[in-house]
Amino acid sequence: MSCAFTFMQSPVGTLTLVARGDCLAAVLWEHERENRVRLGQLHRDDQHGVLRETARQLSEYFVGQRRQFDLPLDFAGTDFQRQVWAALLTIPFGQTRSYSDIARQIGNPDAVRAVGAANGRNPISIIAPCHRVIGASGSLTGFAGGLPAKQFLLALEGRQSLALAF
Repeated sequence: MSCAFTFMQSPVGTLTLVARGDCLAAVLWEHERENRVRLGQLHRDDQHGVLRETARQLSEYFVGQRRQFDLPLDFAGTDFQRQVWAALLTIPFGQTRSYSDIARQIGNPDAVRAVGAANGRNPISIIAPCHRVIGASGSLTGFAGGLPAKQFLLALEGRQSLALAF
């Protein structure tokens, strides 16, 4: 199935919003690493319903008027990845979890590195809040959108005290 896409300007750069059918399939970063997310054939559709709604909800989020998203999501990945991504959706606005917290939540406490890898391949950034996952020490760790974007998103959600770890 081909995917529709559109672009959205945001405080963290130009985002590419991608829909598969009537569901959101991806929110991609301006300087996206090639093959981090596999989507297949893409065609531009600036009027696609779910893409317009995603842009509206993200705009509300960026100005502090939205704490939760209400969008139909289509996560394409392995069973393990989908478990991790589902766990991301349970992290409340303004809170963070460590990779080991997520591993325990999905019932696989020894899979911390695998959780990190799945988190890094999360196709629906911001909506499935992978930016809310931090290192066990409380430091900010790798992020597909870059650590400044992660820091911005956490600050937007009231987590300004977190330090960057390079």
